[in-house]
Amino acid sequence: MQAGYAHVPYGSLESVIENSKEAYYLALRQTQGTLDNDTTDWQPWLLFFLRAMQLQKRRLAGKIERERSAVTLSDLAAKILDYTRAHGRVTTRDMVREYGASANTLKTTFGNLVEKGLLARHGGGRSTWYALP
Repeated sequence: MQAGYAHVPYGSLESVIENSKEAYYLALRQTQGTLDNDTTDWQPWLLFFLRAMQLQKRRLAGKIERERSAVTLSDLAAKILDYTRAHGRVTTRDMVREYGASANTLKTTFGNLVEKGLLARHGGGRSTWYALP
């Protein structure tokens, strides 16, 4: 979030390994069986690990794509999120001053951002402000 991303989907590599336990233990056993030799064969373990990473990359890419398609933002909403990332918090007054947006449009846009979980509302009435959740 400090780098400016609104959300970073998390994916567990452990779940990939859990779902392919037999291949995991086979690769581990094959490599461990060569540890006492002059030339250790790392290939079984490395191939398993790289395939697991490839599967994890595909899963995360799918998650990101699903989230992108679920969250389409208006230009004003994107500006509000950018402003919030840069300043830590935002108010309706800030957005009127920065972009000349109308208070009614802002009220709707802030409400949508809160509903989507992209902003959290704090305070009430004229002292309402928003921040990243």
